[in-house]
Order: sequence, then structure tokens, then C-alpha cells
Amino acid sequence: MYRYRNYIHIIVFIMIVMVTFRIDQNPFATNDQAVFSQLTAVNNEDALYQEIKEKSVTYNEEPQDAYIDRVWKKTPGRNGRQVDIDSSFERMKKGGKFQEDLLVYEQIKPKTSMEDLPAAPIYRGHPEKQMVSFLINVSWGTEHVPTILTILKENKVKATFFIEGQWAKEHVDYVKMIQEQGHTIGNHAYNHPDMAKLSRGEILRQIQDTNKVLHAITGKNPKWFAPPSGSFSDQVIVVADGLKMNTILWTVDTIDWKNPSVNVMMKRVMGKIHPGATILMHPTTSIVNGLPSLIKAIKDQGYQIGTIDKLLSENR
Repeated sequence: MYRYRNYIHIIVFIMIVMVTFRIDQNPFATNDQAVFSQLTAVNNEDALYQEIKEKSVTYNEEPQDAYIDRVWKKTPGRNGRQVDIDSSFERMKKGGKFQEDLLVYEQIKPKTSMEDLPAAPIYRGHPEKQMVSFLINVSWGTEHVPTILTILKENKVKATFFIEGQWAKEHVDYVKMIQEQGHTIGNHAYNHPDMAKLSRGEILRQIQDTNKVLHAITGKNPKWFAPPSGSFSDQVIVVADGLKMNTILWTVDTIDWKNPSVNVMMKRVMGKIHPGATILMHPTTSIVNGLPSLIKAIKDQGYQIGTIDKLLSENR
């Protein structure tokens, strides 16, 4: 009798377990589909990471040192680039596939910068840099300065204004206006002399007197010097260099002082535009009339327009 009672207890226990036990709540059971999905995702991510790593070699570029060109003289270097594999992977993993436009780059600086080079004039930016710069020399044409500033502001363009010392002294408000709108201000000598014909002492006075005026107005010392009419000698370059200033010239001339039509000026500039171009202009009627069209045409060609500081930087 006792033995039968044990059998009954075992049968009842088994029946209770069968009624109450749910296989989907068994902690020892494995959801094969979930595990498979997780493993697949991990494998896919590993494959994507490896793909980015392998393809990155074709996108990496070595930095280029600054150098003295036989024709264009002092030429800025250009940063290299290297794919940041981890950051690129983070941007791509949501989509689960390689996408070139989501690559993240680190810039690598060259070993030789312009500061390491001997004194020499600068005509252009790096010949592979898709940027150009407006160089606006100011020693006359006062009435056009506000309009030009308005056009630049409306088109979100920053330029470099090379300002004569005597003009700055007489038009302090305009100099402040140029600075407040984020443009770069450079030195254009004191009273527009032919710098090539001056003695060393006279060269020094022309640059230093202008620096003093501009510093008094802006609180900053100019880094860039543009000789009036582009006239200079080796001595001018050396004196400017001694003042920690670079001498800037140009590669494209609007010839706006000849009062060309907008069409003529556009053809002249757009026919000579190139990566790293420096475009010379003045506050003239031709520039006021043609600047909006010129900005649009340059941007349509795929160029950015930046100050001389940005054009000559090693940044890509």
C-alpha cells in the first residue's frame, strides 16, 4: 500500500509540472532565432569595419610641403588626409554598408610650412586647393566701399582689404566697418609710392607707419603686405619679412581701374580662374556692378571664396 501511494505522488507531481511549466519561460531554453540575428549583426559589422579598413588606403593622401616655385615663388603646403576608421564605421554601421560620403578624415600637417621658407613673394594658394581669394586694394574709391561690403555680406563672402595708411587715417569708420564684417585687413603702404624705387629706410617707414595706423583702429598688426601697383624689389620682400609680414601679389587682375563692362571683366576673370587664384580688384564702379555675377560664376565653378589667411592655410 505504501509503495502504491509513492507512485500516486510521483504521477501527481508530474501532472502538476506539465500543467504549470511553459517552455517559453524556461531559462535554460535558447531562442535560436534571436541568437542567430545577433551573430549575423556582429558578423556584418565586422565585415563592414574590415571593408572600411581595406578601402581607406585608396583615400589616404600624403601631406605636401610648402615650397618655392620657380615662377609663383612661395607656395603653401597642403595637409594630407587619413581615414579615421573607427569614426567612419560609427557613421556607416546604421546603414550596414560602405558609403564614401560618410568617411571621416583626419588631416596630417606637412613637415615644411611657409614659415620655414626664406623671404619670397606670394602669388597664389596651393594649386590643388579649390578656393580663390579677393584682394581689394583700397586707397581711393571711398564711395563704393559700403556697397561692396553689402554685396559681400549678402553673398556670405569674406575678402582681404589691403588698406593704404593715409586712407585709413582719413576713413576710420570704414576700416572699422570692414573689420566688424569679418574681412581680413592688410597693409597697402602709407601713401601709394613705387616701393621698388625706395631705400630700405623709406620702405620700412611706409610699412611701419601704416601698421601703426591700422593697429590703432583695429587693435591688430597686419600679417600681409600688398605693394602698390605690384611694384617691389627684393629689398621690399626682405623688409616685410623682417616685420613678420608676407608680401602678397596676384594671379588674376580684373583691370577694374580701366572701367571695363561687366561682360568684359567677367570673361577676363573666368578665363583665368584656377585653384588657389588671387583676384585683384579695387572699390570701383565696375566691381560694384559686376561683383554679384562674379561671385556666382566662381561658386558655380565649384570654388570657395575665402580670405588670404584661409587660402594660404594648409587646411584642405
